[in-house]
Amino acid sequence: MIRALSGFAGRMLPVAALTGGALAAACTPVARDDLTRAAARNAIRPIIAERFPGVPLEPGIDCLIDNASSDELLALGADSITGPTAATQQIVLTIAARPETINCLATDGLNAFLR
Repeated sequence: MIRALSGFAGRMLPVAALTGGALAAACTPVARDDLTRAAARNAIRPIIAERFPGVPLEPGIDCLIDNASSDELLALGADSITGPTAATQQIVLTIAARPETINCLATDGLNAFLR
């Protein structure tokens, strides 16, 4: 029985190595960035929904995500696991106050609101 299992395990090792390699290759910098942005969106969404009820969320969230730094996106992504905190709100407000974000919200966000 042990011999049979060791033969099975020996055959599975190359399969496991190939699968692990494929998964590692799939996690490219672009894929990691997309995952971080998706997690940050989940942290931002409840804050925007609470502060601006009835306003289309996605255009505003896009503006915030596009104008956040890498460190801010990572912090927001981490907050998506634990839920929004006062720090999450502060990060969102900091990003929202940037001239680039205000310009984006005024053009892209407002257009979605007026539709």
